[in-house]
Amino acid sequence: MKKEKKMHALLFLLLLHFTLGQSDYAPYFYDNGPSSTHGNMALFSISEDTAVGTQIYILNGTDPEGDPVRYGLTFEKGSKEYFRVDSKSGNVTLIQELDREKQDEISVVVSITDGRNKVVETVRVFVTDANDEPPEFQNLPFIIDIPEDTAPGSSIYRVQAIDRDMGSGGSVSYYLQTLPFAKFTIDGHSGILRVKPGETLDYETTPTHFVTVVAKDGGGKYKGKHQVLTATATMTINVLDAQDMPPSFIGTPYFGYVYEVSVPGSEIFTVYAKDGDQGNPNPIHYSIINGSDGVFDINSTSGCITLTTLPTLLRNELYEIIVKASEVGPDNQLEDFDITTVTVRVVDLNNHPPTFYGENGPQSKFEVTMYEHPPAGEILRGFKITVNDSDQGANAKFKLRLVGPSRVLRVVPQTVLNEAQVTIIVEDTSGIDYEKGPTLSFKLLAVEIDTPERFSATADIVINLLDTNDNIPKFTSEYYIARVPENSPGGSSVVTVTANDPDSGRWGEVKYTIYGSGSDLFTIHPMSGVISTQPWTSLDAEVRSKYNFYVKAEDSEGKYGLSEVFVTVLDMNDHPPAFDETFLEKTMIIGTPVKVEAVDDDAESPNNVIEYSIMRADPDNAFDINSDTGEIKLKPFIKSMEIVRNITKQKDCKWSLVVQARDRGSPSFSTTAVVNIDITEATPLKGPMAAFLMKSRDNPLKALGMVTVIISLLVGVTVLISTALYMRNSKSNRIMPARRIIKRRPRDQQPWNFKMPAVKYNNPADKFLIDDQESNQQQRPSSPRPKPPPPSAPPPPSNTRANERPRAVPTISGTLVPTISGALASKGSKKAKSNRRKEGNVSSALVSELKKKLEQKIIESNQGYY
Repeated sequence: MKKEKKMHALLFLLLLHFTLGQSDYAPYFYDNGPSSTHGNMALFSISEDTAVGTQIYILNGTDPEGDPVRYGLTFEKGSKEYFRVDSKSGNVTLIQELDREKQDEISVVVSITDGRNKVVETVRVFVTDANDEPPEFQNLPFIIDIPEDTAPGSSIYRVQAIDRDMGSGGSVSYYLQTLPFAKFTIDGHSGILRVKPGETLDYETTPTHFVTVVAKDGGGKYKGKHQVLTATATMTINVLDAQDMPPSFIGTPYFGYVYEVSVPGSEIFTVYAKDGDQGNPNPIHYSIINGSDGVFDINSTSGCITLTTLPTLLRNELYEIIVKASEVGPDNQLEDFDITTVTVRVVDLNNHPPTFYGENGPQSKFEVTMYEHPPAGEILRGFKITVNDSDQGANAKFKLRLVGPSRVLRVVPQTVLNEAQVTIIVEDTSGIDYEKGPTLSFKLLAVEIDTPERFSATADIVINLLDTNDNIPKFTSEYYIARVPENSPGGSSVVTVTANDPDSGRWGEVKYTIYGSGSDLFTIHPMSGVISTQPWTSLDAEVRSKYNFYVKAEDSEGKYGLSEVFVTVLDMNDHPPAFDETFLEKTMIIGTPVKVEAVDDDAESPNNVIEYSIMRADPDNAFDINSDTGEIKLKPFIKSMEIVRNITKQKDCKWSLVVQARDRGSPSFSTTAVVNIDITEATPLKGPMAAFLMKSRDNPLKALGMVTVIISLLVGVTVLISTALYMRNSKSNRIMPARRIIKRRPRDQQPWNFKMPAVKYNNPADKFLIDDQESNQQQRPSSPRPKPPPPSAPPPPSNTRANERPRAVPTISGTLVPTISGALASKGSKKAKSNRRKEGNVSSALVSELKKKLEQKIIESNQGYY
């Protein structure tokens, strides 16, 4: 019972296993045909120009149970792998370049699996053609040998090229690259090369031809574009020579020479000819046809022409021998030939040099006498010269040359054959100058040209010149500078001028004259050129110190030259210094010099330079004098009137001294003057105004005028500023509702009083203080507007700082006008009062006079201001 249950269970398991095994099916590929790009790649075709990396196919299959499948792609062992597949998508990609000409079919193993079952198939993939191969010539290189007498149109070679492509891309046609004067043609289909109809080959003209043949396929697609491929090859066609050209002589024309020392059998010349058919030349036979006169013979094989007799027996100087060159045929028969002429000249040896001849035979020196400066191109007919070379032909050809001063003369002819008359022609007339030399010497040379010996001959050409008057007198200098002392006696020598005339004889004699505006006081010796003053002339540098005139040098025929003479009259010390007066009155303020001045009428220094000195003084040793300016001042120890009074007992303090003025000339002159000096002590003024007044003490009017100008400028500036401020305030008052009328009341004009203190001031402007009268007028209460006070005088600039603003002063219109700090200050000013010193007595009459005049001018200015 138990065994039956076990058997039934085993049967059940076997049945279950069989049932499950029967339901697990293998996957499979779709078979979509060879034209499809999906399936198992069976009979799939791909073009060989497909780019690497291109997806070319999709493996496609399924599993009956619907399980996912994977794809595989392999190649046979040892073969190149061209494709790769993506196992999931089945995309097949090209990974190697294809070449149908190398492999037109690829075996591929493709597989599909569901993980349990795997199906493997071997398929063939066909590679289709693309036009990627050019034609390829066979049997290279192309070298062809053909006779030059090949008939036109004859076939000479067949060209073959193979294209491994299929279809139209594998078909080949032929053509030749076009060249000018082409002598060949080719059949485009068969490739047969022929001599072009109507053309012949010539070995002598072109022994080798180079022809380029082109093979072209029928074209086809490559990578999507139509493409035609070609190949080229060069054909070398050698033309074989044929016997169709006659012989020709080489190196014609031919010349030979027979010399007087030649002997029978001497070689005269060797001719040479060669067959025109150089590819297959025939031997050459030489012979003389005519012209030898039985005195010349030729070697039939070498072509050497020889002399058969002595030169002395030759009857002609020139022989023209006709020589024939013939080809020797296979049967030793003479065939084509050529003819040439050999010119033989009978010449002697070069054993005679050129020789110069005169009227009496051979001569080596020729001499002539003539005037200088003949015209250019003139023939020197005084020379009778002949030149000769006794040789013949080239031995008698020589050149003539004249050696000497360049380009003065030239000789004609310059080339001579055998003999010629020599002509000498003037080329540069300036070179034939008697003054440069009375004789000209040249060498006349005759030198052979084409001979190895170069024989030559020499003759001396001597020209003796006669002088003509062809030069003008010329001074040694374009101008002369002379110096003569003034007061020189009449007839004194000034300068000597010299002019030269290179002409000879009387033409070289020179006569001198002078003329011009300054020449009246001078005379010149006509022969020596010595210029001197007129006997009655007295030169004075103070009257006129410069003279200029012209001097003329003239030869016997009136040709002349000019030069200019500049005469400077030298100043002599002939005037002594002179004072204006011999007695001078001077007023000296202690500490300030006085000046004396003398004048010297001489024209130049040092004659008019004056030195001053004190000869004697009373009292002695009280004064110093400046030797250059003449300024006299007291000794440094005299500083006050007390010292002066101690020195002298005179009340007026008037001292005297004798001053000498001496010039620096040689000899030196001098003069003296008595100077009376009144010694005073001045108020110690300071500042620029004080310095000016001290300098102007001898000229009070000058000081008064300057002070007047300064005051006028100050008043004018004040008026301008007041007017400008008034006009500005008037414009600002236009907005007032009522017009204001300003009435002026008469005022008493008070003059400005000027007092010059005799004491020292700390401020230089304190000496110009003004007494300002205080006004006693009081303002009335009933007056609608208080009366403005008159404008104050400008304050002095004694203590005003540079950054301090100007003080405003009321004007007539009631506005404030800035005053100008300057020269004058009001006496009523507190600052002026604090700075003013006590007045002193004026001890100088000059200062008192200036004070009065200045007060009067200030009063006039005040009246004009108010």
